Amino acid sequence: MGHVTVYDVARALPGIGELRDHCRGLAMLDAVLSPEWDGRYYSFDAHWGDGDVDGDGDGDGEALASMRNGSGDEYAVVFSASGAYVRGFDHESPMSPWARRDDPEPWPGVLDSVPDAFRPYVTEPAFCEEDGVPTVTCCLWREPSDPVWRTGTVDFPTGGDADGDADGAGHLFELLVDRSAEAYAAWASYYYETEVDVRAVRHVLALEPLTSEVVAALNPDASLADLARDIAGIGYPSPGDVVDCLEA
Repeated sequence: MGHVTVYDVARALPGIGELRDHCRGLAMLDAVLSPEWDGRYYSFDAHWGDGDVDGDGDGDGEALASMRNGSGDEYAVVFSASGAYVRGFDHESPMSPWARRDDPEPWPGVLDSVPDAFRPYVTEPAFCEEDGVPTVTCCLWREPSDPVWRTGTVDFPTGGDADGDADGAGHLFELLVDRSAEAYAAWASYYYETEVDVRAVRHVLALEPLTSEVVAALNPDASLADLARDIAGIGYPSPGDVVDCLEA
C-alpha cells in the first residue's frame, strides 16, 4: 500500500470495535507463528492500562495494539473509554522529528489537533524518546461519538522521497487497511519465511476460539497449551480450560 498518507488511512479504517478485534487477531496469529515474543511483528496487550478492555466495550481500562518491524518503524493503537488513539512512526520519513536534527520536534499539524482526551498519549513515555520528543510521523484518532477517524491538518513535504508515502502511513498500517486473510497470509509467508494456511488465518481473524488443529495448521511446533498465556494477554476468546492452564 504505497503513495498514501494518514488521510487515506483515516478513510479506510473500520470502526473502533472492528479495528480492536482485528488487532487482537493479528497479535494472536503472530503469537502462533512466532513463539518468541521478540520475533513478533504485531502484539496486543489487553491489560496495558488499569482494568481490562476485553472487546465488549465494558470497563474503563486501556488496551494497546502495537507493531514494530525491527528496523525502527512502529505503531501503537490505544483503545480506551475515550475511543482510540493511533500513532505511527516511519524512521526514514522526512517528517520524522529527527529529520531536522538541530531542533527535533513533531512535524507541524501531526499532533496539534489531538483532543484533550488523548493528550496524555502524546507525551506517554512509551511513545517518546528519552528527551520527551514524541516518536511520531502520523497520527489519527476517533472518539466514540465520531462518525469517522480524525487527523490533524498536515502540510506534507514534497519532492524526492517525500512524494507519495511521506508520513509512512501506507506501509505502517497496510494490514489494518487490508484486513483480508489473504493479505496477512501473503505478508506472513514472506516475513516468517514459511507457508501460511489462509483458512487458519481466516479462523483467527474472525476471533473463533483456537483449536489444536488451527494452531497446528499455522505452526506444527506450537501447542494450544503453550499459547495459554498469550491468549489471556491478548484477550483472545478461548475455551475456559485453556485459560485454566495458567493456574496449573
